[in-house]
Amino acid sequence: MTDLKDKVALVTGGARGLGKATSWALAKAGAIVVLVDILDELDQTVTGLKQAGLKARGIIADVTEEEQIKKAVAEVDSDFGRVDILINNAGTDFTLPLTEMETRNWDKVMGVNLRAPFIFTKEVFPLMKKQNSGHIVNITSTAAKRAWANASAYHASKWGLLGFTHALGVEGRPYHIKATAIVTGGMKTPFLLDRFPDIDVSTLQDPKNVAHTIVHVLSLPVETAINELLICPINETSWP
Repeated sequence: MTDLKDKVALVTGGARGLGKATSWALAKAGAIVVLVDILDELDQTVTGLKQAGLKARGIIADVTEEEQIKKAVAEVDSDFGRVDILINNAGTDFTLPLTEMETRNWDKVMGVNLRAPFIFTKEVFPLMKKQNSGHIVNITSTAAKRAWANASAYHASKWGLLGFTHALGVEGRPYHIKATAIVTGGMKTPFLLDRFPDIDVSTLQDPKNVAHTIVHVLSLPVETAINELLICPINETSWP
């Protein structure tokens, strides 16, 4: 198995939800975790990690702004000289019928869910090529496998991210750069709970379970790559 001790891991949307759970799981596995977010919870999450004796720092950056992404990656490179792991986790959605979806809503979903992973990946890829190693994990969704109403932009972004991940795996292979799409079912995170307060939580999974699976994927032997992994709660309603 691959040892994650002192591996530098960059996690977008790291302040809460799956990003927070993944940051904790990575830090407990020995990684140096850099959390990127714009939420007020960022400082609180980073402080909690440090108080637990774990290695973490936070960078405030809007993932819809290319220059802020470039600055964040450059800062990590300057401080640590490498990026071993990139977790493209930040995500957003507008639950609206197609006819009520404004172009700015569509652009926001695409900007966060698909454009940002492209830019982050483009920025870290040269560093990983120089290292001759790296692992990029893109958080997709069962929305990349099937469809339901009032989520056209979200579906389009997650299907696109899934395809991007597989293409990235091909391009990264010669440089020992792995790419994994984590296809998640419903989770007990603010992404769902804040928007759907009446949701049946018994159909959702703890994000910590997904986070532990991500760490397992990252810890596999260097000669083994998982291109895509579907992780659902046992009572998942969005999957047959």
